[in-house]
Amino acid sequence: MAELPEGFEEKYRQLLGDEADAFIESFDKPVVKAFRQNPLKANMDLYDTESDGKVPWGKWGNYGAVKGHSVDHTTGVIYSQEPSAQLVGELARPKPGERVLDLAAAPGGKTTHLASFMEQKGLLVSNEIFRKRAAILSENVERFGVQNAIVTNHSPQELSPKFPQYFDKIVLDAPCSGEGMFRKDPAAIKYWHEHYPEENATRQREILEEAVKMLKPGGQLVYSTCTFAPEEDERIIAWLISERPDLEIVDADKYEGMDDGKPEWADGNPDLKKTARLFPHHSDGEGHFMAKLVSNQTEDDYVAKEPKLTKDQRALWQDFRTDFLPDYDPALLIAFGDQVYAAPEGTPDLTGLQVMRVGVHLGTLKKKRFEPSLALALALHPDQFTRRYEVTDEEWAKYVHGDTFMIRDREQYKNGWYLLEIGGNGTGFGKLVDGQMKNFYPKGLRFQVREEKNELSDDMY
Repeated sequence: MAELPEGFEEKYRQLLGDEADAFIESFDKPVVKAFRQNPLKANMDLYDTESDGKVPWGKWGNYGAVKGHSVDHTTGVIYSQEPSAQLVGELARPKPGERVLDLAAAPGGKTTHLASFMEQKGLLVSNEIFRKRAAILSENVERFGVQNAIVTNHSPQELSPKFPQYFDKIVLDAPCSGEGMFRKDPAAIKYWHEHYPEENATRQREILEEAVKMLKPGGQLVYSTCTFAPEEDERIIAWLISERPDLEIVDADKYEGMDDGKPEWADGNPDLKKTARLFPHHSDGEGHFMAKLVSNQTEDDYVAKEPKLTKDQRALWQDFRTDFLPDYDPALLIAFGDQVYAAPEGTPDLTGLQVMRVGVHLGTLKKKRFEPSLALALALHPDQFTRRYEVTDEEWAKYVHGDTFMIRDREQYKNGWYLLEIGGNGTGFGKLVDGQMKNFYPKGLRFQVREEKNELSDDMY
């Protein structure tokens, strides 16, 4: 039997009654692993990952484990995300062209899921308050090939004045007591005490107060936690609609094994049944709570200005683009120092924002030349590049290790930049010099391909 925190079992025996035994016993069941396929890629078919079946509520969801040193992972074809967490993006389902905010976004599961629905159209602001976690979020956005995201590093209190009534949809996967993760992450058990849920509820109320300031009239807010605690779930939603009468709870789509929210655990409002609960003794996944709300406000929208790239900075990029990417011409280019980005259309004024990533990192301005970034290879489809070289498994293993290699049929290829592809997707750039492919895979990402097990944790990716 799992070593649950003192007071936890007693609390849920009182709340769940006859179901308590099954609930407590579920913490000893095996963790169910899952992942999503990436519809933004040129080819989303699995190359070296096995699926154990589809997640019922996941449009792109599969049961199965992900290996970090696989082609599918390194090229962004898949994202490791446990089954219950995949319902949050499905509930939000942003449309292409909308403005969307993922307010507490690290490590990136929700953001990449939202981006899948948006089809590279519209604006996705993906925010994380902690710098190190924001860096991981930025890496995962890059690997997934998201072109219309801005990754920011702010508290909600800092962000809300920048985006008043701006977003069509806001997703808040709120920091919580983590009760639903006890089985997957036993370390979460050590942090729990009887007052911990209420401490988190205080923080959740503070975050929500800022989140609703950024919601566009008629916009939707999706709130989720990975805890069972009523203090952080039904009671938070009951508090929110009492504070903001313009917000209305709407039905969260439910599938077999999912439960209605429990009005009796809050203020008795029957609309709380429209929220959704996932208990591990009823469904294959960890514990989650979700609610969807709609704003009935009717006020004017916020319009922001767009920054521009200088003429001289644009010239080096244009020389590279004309030769290598002639049909790719992003309308809005931004430079941070010597780093050039293709920003999403409609990017707001970024003055005063801590920005980790804007759209696609195109590359680096060197002396009299432009050097493309890995992000560009992961974001665009191979057929957009004039020069491509399909690597074998052996050549790919050399490439991700940081080695140069001699190409096959070298007389067919002239010197210059090449997109290296595998499995129908870009994996990075190389520069060919007299038959030898120079390696430009980032040093911090290099690894040696081995046969040993290297499954990813959802907490890392």
